[in-house]
Amino acid sequence: MNILVVDDERPIRFFLQTALSGQYTVEEAETGLEALQSIAVHQPDVVLLDLGLPDIDGLEVIRRLREWTLVPIIIISVRNREDEQVAALDAGADDYLTKPFNVSELTARIRAALRHCAQPEIESVYQTDRLSVNLARREVLLNHHRVTLTPIEYDLLRSLVLHHGRVITHRQLIKAVWGGNDEVDTHLLRVNISNLRKKIETDPLRPRYIITEPGVGYRIQDMVA
Repeated sequence: MNILVVDDERPIRFFLQTALSGQYTVEEAETGLEALQSIAVHQPDVVLLDLGLPDIDGLEVIRRLREWTLVPIIIISVRNREDEQVAALDAGADDYLTKPFNVSELTARIRAALRHCAQPEIESVYQTDRLSVNLARREVLLNHHRVTLTPIEYDLLRSLVLHHGRVITHRQLIKAVWGGNDEVDTHLLRVNISNLRKKIETDPLRPRYIITEPGVGYRIQDMVA
């Protein structure tokens, strides 16, 4: 697998090259324009993108890439404001890590992005640990027992499953489930997520499946059965 690291700081590029080269082929780019050219030519499997680039902002790089490619993009940035994370994810990034980060967490996010990319059309049955979601039959099983969900709860779970391995922002979920209804806010979303967790989580206060990204959104966590 080929990973492109886009960062204007040489120490960061060297660190990632050293940390990842044992598992992946790592290419480097220092600017946004260099990254766009490299991606077009080499077609990496994953892009690790810093937002603070010297020529064009990382958000613009994401927008330009999403015009023609679905390559997984993981943001690695010192920008830790929630609105900036949401903006990057809404622009088309798949994940977001704030510097400094743990290498093991980064490699886990890379693996999740690769799994998602390898399944552009998810199979009709999604399985993670003891949770099974049959998209064709609209059936949810927990420990082989059927779980009864409201239409809203099912649509939320379906949206998370269809984008498993990715962070889904509040706005993206509201648009997917309620059609972007202006009367729907994040409070209503949280209430429905809470109700969904009560039905599929052993301990809703310590969820194993639906993980909160504070201030940003949610992800469904892939787990080995």
